[in-house]
Amino acid sequence: MSAASAREATPKLRFTAVAKEFVAPRTGKRTLAVTDVGLSIEAGEFVCVVGPSGCGKSTIMNLVAGLDAPTSGTITMDGRPIAGPGADRGVMFQDYALYPWLTVSQNIGFGLENGTPGRGLSRAERDARVRHFVELVRLKGAEDKFPHQLSGGMCQRVALARLLANGPDVLLMDEPLGALDAQTRLILQVELLRIWGETAPRAERKTAIFITHDIEEAVFLADRVVVMGTGPGRIRAILPIDLPRPREEGTRADPRFAALTKQVWELIRDDAYQAIG
Repeated sequence: MSAASAREATPKLRFTAVAKEFVAPRTGKRTLAVTDVGLSIEAGEFVCVVGPSGCGKSTIMNLVAGLDAPTSGTITMDGRPIAGPGADRGVMFQDYALYPWLTVSQNIGFGLENGTPGRGLSRAERDARVRHFVELVRLKGAEDKFPHQLSGGMCQRVALARLLANGPDVLLMDEPLGALDAQTRLILQVELLRIWGETAPRAERKTAIFITHDIEEAVFLADRVVVMGTGPGRIRAILPIDLPRPREEGTRADPRFAALTKQVWELIRDDAYQAIG
């Protein structure tokens, strides 16, 4: 096999028999958070992970981010083991995590000014990159505003622009729309796919892992939905989402959308009821 063919055959991310156990420092009690996780994610793929509370969704995210290490098994990126955090993976959280004393432009450019993503770039190149992502997330005119002057949806777009400005290969998004009101959340789902570049060839897209409790959100966004169960956390099913792109408001009226949503709910229903007692 040629080197080029080998690269094409290697997934962007691969989980092989991954398990993570946590040990309580005072009591020594052991909790198996996830077990036997096996999954391959291709470059440019948008994968949503959905499941009830306590199924290990955020644990999976932290393992890919390099914030935690598996107790057993391996996670590789481009064929190389993940050994810790890196600029090739960017994380976006539910709570925006914006610096309140910085403007929109300063928040977006923070990693370029203070981290490895901006290394080798001139001031003009960094400024041009910030302007590009301000326009991409449709915040032109709000560049000099501070987070307290923005709506929740605008803050989340700033957080997304900051993530993209740093240029990671893999986007890790942990319930990024969870704190928004229902209407804003629906709008930003469409916006997120536009910004991700769903109409571009797959080779030009970022690889994305998106954690959510919202089944309809997962089906709307994803190329594939990973359905997790509890006791301990594990993958119950991986469902391909055969809805055409670009996804638009009319997608939610497609009978296949309803059928896929129902299929995911049936897979997690029992665990979801147990999670709430």
